[in-house]
Amino acid sequence: MGPFCVCFIFLFSLLFASSEGGSIGVNYGRVANNLPSAPGVVQLLKANGVTQVKLYDCDQTVLKSLGGSGIKVTVALPNELLSATATRASFAAGWVQRNVAVYYPSTQIQAIAVGNEVFVNPKNLTSYLLPAMVNVQAALVKLKLDKAIKVSSPIALTALQSSYPPSAGSFRPELAHTVMKPILDFLRQTGSYLMVNAYPFFAYEANANDISLDYALFRPNAGQLDPGSGLKYYNLLDAQIDAVVYAMSALNSDDVRIVISETGWPSKGDATETGANANNAAAYNGNLIRRVLSGNCGTPKRPQGDIDVYLFALFNENQKPGPTSERNYGMFYPSQQKVYDVSFVLGSGNSNGKGGVGWSDDGGKGSTNNNSTGTSNNQSSSGSGSGTVRSSSTGQTWCVANTMVGKEKLQKALDFACGEGRADCKAIQPGSACYEPNTVEAHASFAFNNYYQKNGRGFWTCHFEGAAYVVSQAPKIGNCALPTNA
Repeated sequence: MGPFCVCFIFLFSLLFASSEGGSIGVNYGRVANNLPSAPGVVQLLKANGVTQVKLYDCDQTVLKSLGGSGIKVTVALPNELLSATATRASFAAGWVQRNVAVYYPSTQIQAIAVGNEVFVNPKNLTSYLLPAMVNVQAALVKLKLDKAIKVSSPIALTALQSSYPPSAGSFRPELAHTVMKPILDFLRQTGSYLMVNAYPFFAYEANANDISLDYALFRPNAGQLDPGSGLKYYNLLDAQIDAVVYAMSALNSDDVRIVISETGWPSKGDATETGANANNAAAYNGNLIRRVLSGNCGTPKRPQGDIDVYLFALFNENQKPGPTSERNYGMFYPSQQKVYDVSFVLGSGNSNGKGGVGWSDDGGKGSTNNNSTGTSNNQSSSGSGSGTVRSSSTGQTWCVANTMVGKEKLQKALDFACGEGRADCKAIQPGSACYEPNTVEAHASFAFNNYYQKNGRGFWTCHFEGAAYVVSQAPKIGNCALPTNA
């Protein structure tokens, strides 16, 4: 990359400086009999740039192995211990001492998840949840660890009475004021955050005829207007999270931060599990990683709210019960080989030497990847396939606008590209070949691609603070095909 390009990339970064984005972590579940050793897992995490991991217990070997790794850790107090933790402060104090304090700070424990999706537990443990959280917090205070380690509890979207449209989001009546309001007050008082497990896959699987696959997988799409708020949504995860935000707002608690403690997409499923395949899993996780690390993880309701995201899961877990998908959320096989090629860091490069997040999403136009039954689950809103993730057969790439950042940010990036960036924008002037359609999204794609092609096709020449991304299938905007050289 020449000095001219570096200079303008630096200038663009100054013009469009954004707050620090969210972070990506991964859930390390171990319901399997074929996983690698804990020290091997830690090396795998480090080799792939994973800096945060969430556990479902406090396994001694795992926590010792994470010691000195620099990886931030969330540990879990399991549901079966909620009753004892809630009713006996001494039990909570002993649990924190044995499972947290003895490992800290060598193991960088940053949070304790007290229970998991307690409201859907058939044993009805809801009444124990807040008292258990309070006792764990008191134990941390006594050990002077409360500033460094936060206490929370992951909730599922089933805690909501209504989630569509997002502005109608509300908690179930039996939970809203008696359970969720006191928990949110606790989180605010302790400087903690609400953990939310959100899976667009479930909503898509159940409503594939009504929900666009592009909308579920963070691909460019027409968006969905929320008639209640007037906000427009370009992906299903944002809509799910904002439904929680609106539910919190109804309880005067919308100032509490949210962490997405679980989200993911299965790489394999039963014949009835529409959309469960490796191509869609790679598109979902890859696009989400790119979005979060590019600093665009705010939602329409909270546009400046950076959200940390924990992907589910690190490994396929062969002993999990339920449908085939339950055993196939992993991003790695137990052999430590990737199920599909997605990188956890920006600018890492991929196998063929291109920059970026290690892959490019072709928008569902490539080869298919069947599920475990041998039948294809490749439904798309356009009927174009499943979203295979690969480089193009010609090695060509293009840079297009990311509509999810909104028109204001696209316009700023477009102004830069055609101005200081010196992209050739004559073709998008009135009366010229690529003027129609006359939209900021179409014009931005043309300008971004021109800038990208002129400056060596490096990752940072198709970034624009998250307003653009690389694709490997030739885009066509109206009657204008974007060139591969400028």
